[in-house]
Amino acid sequence: MEKTWIVVADSTHARIFYACNRVQPLTPVTELSFPEARLREQDIYSDRPGRMFESASEARSAMELPDVREQQQIAFSRHIFDVLDKGRHKGKFEKLVLIAPPAMLGVLRHTLREQLSQRVELCIDKNLTDEPENKLRSYLFN
Repeated sequence: MEKTWIVVADSTHARIFYACNRVQPLTPVTELSFPEARLREQDIYSDRPGRMFESASEARSAMELPDVREQQQIAFSRHIFDVLDKGRHKGKFEKLVLIAPPAMLGVLRHTLREQLSQRVELCIDKNLTDEPENKLRSYLFN
């Protein structure tokens, strides 16, 4: 487990830790937040859906609202990976561990860049963003 960064994230918050071995405690590297993801649905969708006209007839239909929550998760995961990419370029880690709730873990895997995906050693699908360091260690070193 030498030179490993552990990413513990959900859709609004991410913590990155450094683990040099199984014995020493995890060292915090950075914390990231994405407050836009905390917005309520009514703050995101303030208007009714737009209307669209059919070109062949006079029929009208409502336009489907975009999935803003998913777009926010993608934007936050890209921000996380920008930080990870900088660490990779500086040689700060060799391996990655991703810990996130299932939906966010799926987004993280989908937006993961090739250079970083080769370094992923373990993925854990649990929401552990608010857990203390010793609890994280229990999931990592069984």
